[in-house]
Amino acid sequence: MSLPLMPKATAVWLIEKTSLTFDQIADFCGMHPLEVQAIADGEVAQGIVGYDPVANKQITAEDIQRCEADPSLRLKLLPQPEMHKKLKGGRYTPVAKRNDRPDAIAFLLRTYPQLTDSQIIQLLGTTKDTIQKIRDRSHWNSANIKPRDPVILGLCKQSDLNDAVATANERLSREGLPPPPPPGSGSEAA
Repeated sequence: MSLPLMPKATAVWLIEKTSLTFDQIADFCGMHPLEVQAIADGEVAQGIVGYDPVANKQITAEDIQRCEADPSLRLKLLPQPEMHKKLKGGRYTPVAKRNDRPDAIAFLLRTYPQLTDSQIIQLLGTTKDTIQKIRDRSHWNSANIKPRDPVILGLCKQSDLNDAVATANERLSREGLPPPPPPGSGSEAA
């Protein structure tokens, strides 16, 4: 069974604001009934501010009233929305691989011209300024840049690259533009 957020603070609030039994509070908060009794006696959790589980949508007031009326019933935690979904964005690139990034940018610009700068930024964790300097060959190291696949260099995953290319192709088709030829088809400029 999953527990409420901040179980001790939730127990403090339930002790102060409801007439639930120690067993009911202990069961809901994942604590021992004697620990809940110690909180009620002021021996434990002194100074902890109560955390309102009703205001924070962990339980309903009706569920509390139902359990207050019958001590044999137990509180049920409401289903919680996915709280922390990792957003894809700029990535940390180890120092040893940072010199490979311009090569990967050059590869993406040449092989997948349909990718937007923001997609390249997300894939490689670079900046718009760097992409522009590589595009117009004003990068400080442009004489030594050799286009190399970022997947092979370990700068992004193949699945992320495929997703970005598919998104870019969908954008082109919505705009009524033909997608560029697939890489390696021989029709691209060398």
